[in-house]
Amino acid sequence: MTKFSELNLSPKVLKAVEEAGYESPTPIQEGAIPPALEGRDVLGIAQTGTGKTASFTLPMITMLARGRARARMPRSLVLCPTRELAAQVAENFDTYAKHVKLTKALLIGGVSFKEQDALIDRGVDVLIATPGRLLDHFERGKLLLTGIEIMVVDEADRMLDMGFIPDIERIFGLVPFTRQTLFFSATMASEIERITNTFLSNPARIEVARQATTGENIAQEVCLFKASRRDRTATEKRALLRALIDKEGDACTNAIIFCNRKMDVDVVAKSLKTHGYDAAPIHGDLDQSKRMEVLQGFRDGTLRFLVASDVAARGLDVPAVSHVFNYDVPGHAEDYVHRIGRTGRAGRNGKAVMICEPRDEKNLDAVESLIEKEIPRIDNPLGTGKAQDDDTPKPEKKPARKKAPRKEDAPKAAPEDKADTTPAPKADDKPKSEDKPKRKQSGRGSRRDDAPKGMGDHLPDFIAKSFDERRS
Repeated sequence: MTKFSELNLSPKVLKAVEEAGYESPTPIQEGAIPPALEGRDVLGIAQTGTGKTASFTLPMITMLARGRARARMPRSLVLCPTRELAAQVAENFDTYAKHVKLTKALLIGGVSFKEQDALIDRGVDVLIATPGRLLDHFERGKLLLTGIEIMVVDEADRMLDMGFIPDIERIFGLVPFTRQTLFFSATMASEIERITNTFLSNPARIEVARQATTGENIAQEVCLFKASRRDRTATEKRALLRALIDKEGDACTNAIIFCNRKMDVDVVAKSLKTHGYDAAPIHGDLDQSKRMEVLQGFRDGTLRFLVASDVAARGLDVPAVSHVFNYDVPGHAEDYVHRIGRTGRAGRNGKAVMICEPRDEKNLDAVESLIEKEIPRIDNPLGTGKAQDDDTPKPEKKPARKKAPRKEDAPKAAPEDKADTTPAPKADDKPKSEDKPKRKQSGRGSRRDDAPKGMGDHLPDFIAKSFDERRS
């Protein structure tokens, strides 16, 4: 078995690796470090959790130890798709460069520009950034990329999923043509292949695992779920998640629970907490300080359950995650591989359990087609149509509001005290005009019998008198 001491790393780096407790490199590290130290471009393809981060940080520290940084002109650049992954890379540099005098800066969103500007002004050997924040600094005139000697693109396929490829291409145009490029990805989509052909020069290609495969040390299960009633789907699904967690017993020391939507992340985390489970959410809408606080709690073991969106599917380096629960079947089959790769890391055993509704069966078929094996089915531990108490607060029923009676609906009071003063009809009275049958009118000039009368409906007395005077 190859040892780190056989990879031509500097003695100071080797000392830091030993102090971190590592003796032998992983296959991706063994394949990528030697050509990187020779100054060659490297294309590394490996599934998540195989140690890709150390495969570029170790040779970078060895090479950058010779030289000094200049103000606003970093010597190397590491691009990461998410804040969490960028922070993890920064921690790796802190761990392995502890005996080497190297400076670094972390450029991510949610942190003050002023603090980051101060670090850049002093000069940094290693600049670790997300694409958007890096371009923000460049456009403000606070950063020059003409001094980049080594450029790293980490989790390139995730960059593609998040729409960062145009930014990546622009950044490649801002760094020197003579740079060394280290390019790492878990999968090789056609767009990723195009970029590597365009921006890498005769790279050493290291592929240590079949594309989009899952670790053999991760046990996988799927529970097919159908709610008893359509309006009970969300409630019963959350109850099923709790039952699956309880079914694992003490073996589930901690777990990451993945949801497809940010809204569900918050709802599931709140539901678990309501039922006594130590859980907290993490997704892209949270403030950076809150995300780091939750993540640190999960790493320290003070938080048992982390409910996450796919923002945490990549780059979350917590070696001892015992379980991954997929509350939803991911819409992209590749995301399943990255999600369950959070468990079973560093040679440990792990377990991944997924809930599948009838509407998600097509996505399940896509996952099984990608990993080229059928995921074992398990029975619903609650049984069909059974659920625990609903954790959704029900709105209180308000008493029906009484409608005020309308005027037209109110009964008319009959006169009680007044005597009837209407004179009785005489026998020789002639019938009045209103008693005669009226000719039915139609057309434009027609008028309803009950319509209000105007000037055209009767002859005023003063006008009739004038006619009488003329006749006389």
